[in-house]
Amino acid sequence: MDKAFEPRALEAKWRAYWEDKGLYAPRGEGTPHTIVIPPPNVTGTLHMGHAFQHSIMDAITRYQRMRGRDALWLPGTDHAGIATQMVVERRLEAEGQSRHDLGREAFLEAVWEWKANSGGTITHQIRRMGNSVDWSRERFTMDETCSRAVTEAFVRLYEEDLIYRGTRLVNWDPVLQTAISDLEVESREEKGHLWHFRYPLADGSGHLTVATTRPETMLGDTAVAVHPEDARFQHLIGRELRLPLTDRIIPIIADDYVDAEFGSGCVKITPAHDFNDYAMGVRHGLPQINILTPDARISDQAPAAYVGLDRLAARERVVADMEALGLLERVDDHTLMVPHGDRTDAVVEPYLTEQWFVRTQPLAERALAAVEDGRMRFVPGNWINTYRHWLNNIEDWCISRQIWWGHRVPAWYTEDGRVLVGRDEEEARRKAGLDASTPLRRDTDVFDTWFSSALWPFSTLGWPEQTTDLQRHYPGDVLVTGFDIIFFWVARMAMMGLHFMDDVPFRDVYITGLVRDSDGAKMSKSKGNVIDPLDIVEGISADDLVAKRTGGLMQPQKAKAIEKATRAAYPDGLHETGVDALRFTFCALASTGRDIRFDPKRAEGYRNFCNKIWNAARFVLMHCESEALPEAGQAATLSAADHWIISRLQRVEAEIEQHFQDYRFDLIAQTLYHFVWHEYCDWYVELSKPALSGRDVAAQRGTRTTLLRVLETILRLLHPIMPFITEEIWQRIGPLAGKQGDSIMHQPYPRAQQDKIHAEAEADIEWLQGFIVGIRNIRGEMNLAPSTVLPVYLRDASQQDVERVRRMQSLITALARTEAPLFLEQNEEAPQAATALLGDLKILVPMKGLIDTEAELARLDKRIGKCERELAGLEQRLANPSFAKAPEHVVAGARQRRDQLHDDLAALREQRQKVAEIA
Repeated sequence: MDKAFEPRALEAKWRAYWEDKGLYAPRGEGTPHTIVIPPPNVTGTLHMGHAFQHSIMDAITRYQRMRGRDALWLPGTDHAGIATQMVVERRLEAEGQSRHDLGREAFLEAVWEWKANSGGTITHQIRRMGNSVDWSRERFTMDETCSRAVTEAFVRLYEEDLIYRGTRLVNWDPVLQTAISDLEVESREEKGHLWHFRYPLADGSGHLTVATTRPETMLGDTAVAVHPEDARFQHLIGRELRLPLTDRIIPIIADDYVDAEFGSGCVKITPAHDFNDYAMGVRHGLPQINILTPDARISDQAPAAYVGLDRLAARERVVADMEALGLLERVDDHTLMVPHGDRTDAVVEPYLTEQWFVRTQPLAERALAAVEDGRMRFVPGNWINTYRHWLNNIEDWCISRQIWWGHRVPAWYTEDGRVLVGRDEEEARRKAGLDASTPLRRDTDVFDTWFSSALWPFSTLGWPEQTTDLQRHYPGDVLVTGFDIIFFWVARMAMMGLHFMDDVPFRDVYITGLVRDSDGAKMSKSKGNVIDPLDIVEGISADDLVAKRTGGLMQPQKAKAIEKATRAAYPDGLHETGVDALRFTFCALASTGRDIRFDPKRAEGYRNFCNKIWNAARFVLMHCESEALPEAGQAATLSAADHWIISRLQRVEAEIEQHFQDYRFDLIAQTLYHFVWHEYCDWYVELSKPALSGRDVAAQRGTRTTLLRVLETILRLLHPIMPFITEEIWQRIGPLAGKQGDSIMHQPYPRAQQDKIHAEAEADIEWLQGFIVGIRNIRGEMNLAPSTVLPVYLRDASQQDVERVRRMQSLITALARTEAPLFLEQNEEAPQAATALLGDLKILVPMKGLIDTEAELARLDKRIGKCERELAGLEQRLANPSFAKAPEHVVAGARQRRDQLHDDLAALREQRQKVAEIA
């Protein structure tokens, strides 16, 4: 093996090996285990959220594969209708063209061409992370298989009266001129105004005052509502108002929705431009007047004076006209939440338009029952409440979009407006009894991306055909996803899976938190705190990192601020960690239900963990490569240390199995890290050296066997999280340990063997560790060189202590660098010594002749003084009121340093006291 662990070359080697040999594909043997990847957008690149969730999914897949399950992790990407169309449209705009210049067919050809050339970025990155997806089954939501499933699902739902075309209120992006989902709407707090208008009673006997944040919508008002029990207005319920600026008369209605305590207690009702008003309008049978065009101008449904005005210009005109009429009572400053389209940043309008809808209530009832009866569970379990809330309050689902890129709705219209639905035009004509001479117009809408995504768990497996894959791999075992799409995707997959497959799409839904930056802030390009996971894997200079974060920013001042923050956080850029270290970091941070604060330094720390494993493997190979396992007839004996590490291994294996069942990847990482670094590398490797260098051949064989077999088991335990380094080492270690096979990924995952648990050996080595640590602590406290051989006296030793010292004396003297310990009789006077306690046993190290007490006291006094000065300065800084205004992480860092100084000072003073006593 090379002296140093260099991840990049071995990652490339093993990626190619695994894929070339088709090792990711299920073998058709054993109980299936299936994960269908949440399809990332084909326009995107691998961000930290993807890398985190993919690390979890691959760990599960590799673990189950090694457990003997027929594991399939099916990859794919989403066509991402709006996002992809915008990318291609921007490219056309740069060339001075629009999609309308090309026409629909030519534009779609351009999109497919872009997808073929540029759309594979994320699949390359998925490969780069070593994710063991079966590329032979890769799917795309617009490929032939998935497209056929979308058409089939629509036609069946339509025939079952679960899909209809109707006019309802939707989120409308006036720039894209299409309906968008709630997930594509970002509501932001903004400062605005609340205008109070007077609406005169129709009989001229007075007025009501209403308040609005959108004055232009008053042109579409069809009522004013009050609370039915509001005594101020009960006598007015049923009477009429004259709507200013129009010739219309509108009623005063009563509805429980109105909050009598808010504002004037009177609410203007605009059913075509507000979701709550729409619901109230349906309850009261109010007219729905759409006063906006698709591009958010005033339509001809409004008075002529306003037609054609942009909505904001119309707002100013309405306010001015109301003021001129003496009907503007007052204007208040008001903070409100304003919805914006996440793609265009345009203010989104509630807009009345004809769309295709799914009747969700019957589907939702089955999806809700599936979690209540335990067929589908959430991990952590509290997310079931979010799922319940959505399904208990579900509205019909708008599935149509007014764009060109996507699955086109399989519907046709006759000249007189009849709607025909079929799997193709021929079927639609046949069902309607129309021959080819009757002209038909194809619906121009495409489906909401979430509609095709809702079918993903079974469309990817070949549905509606009853394929072998569908029969074998549906339902899936687990979905790994974020809490933000529990309704938009998880619930809809449950609805569609139960409806079309009569079973849930997956048994477990593991909900992850968001990946945030080290200060807990959400990562975003606008904040300049985004980290590309591959930059951590491969490393990046500070200059290049700054360029990535500020590239394309229009405001120089903001770019400078981002550059300053980036250089302060990463003055040397990001150091190369390799894939394994990053994946291990994600698992270590995956506390159930919590967001992740990601600090690249954590990944650098786990790169050191890789180095530790690498060096341990080199040590084992050095001692075992020429003489591995004992041959038949050769004696081999196991020491207490051998029994101890084997016993500890069984306990670790049992813990890991439980943690995988519980999806506690943080505990998996924690358990493995502690066992590998501290118990195997730090302790067992050191404990093995006396046996390896001794003259007892049988003991040498036993220790070599243990070193080899435990390391080989460690590699299998680590493989699901750290696939590359474990494969590289296992290919060398595995055959020496008697293992055969093409890859570690097809080796059995370790399982605990209760008969190998050796409680006595565990107790013995725990005692030995305490003894050695006691000696090492004395060395540290007294500043004694590691090479100095120390005399040791023991007082108050029990009979068990005496026996353990005699049995493990060679280990004590070798690892603690001491002379043979001497037992003091009960009344025997002890020399002046530093003391460590091990239960009731006192471990004494005489200091006479070992240290210059005067020099040591002077050294400690100097360190204490320095510590006191720094602490005083920090206390003064923290007490300064102006410092409290510093960034939160700066203040927190200062407090943390203060607490550390307090601890350091206490330890130094205690150490000085001990030296003074000896002097």
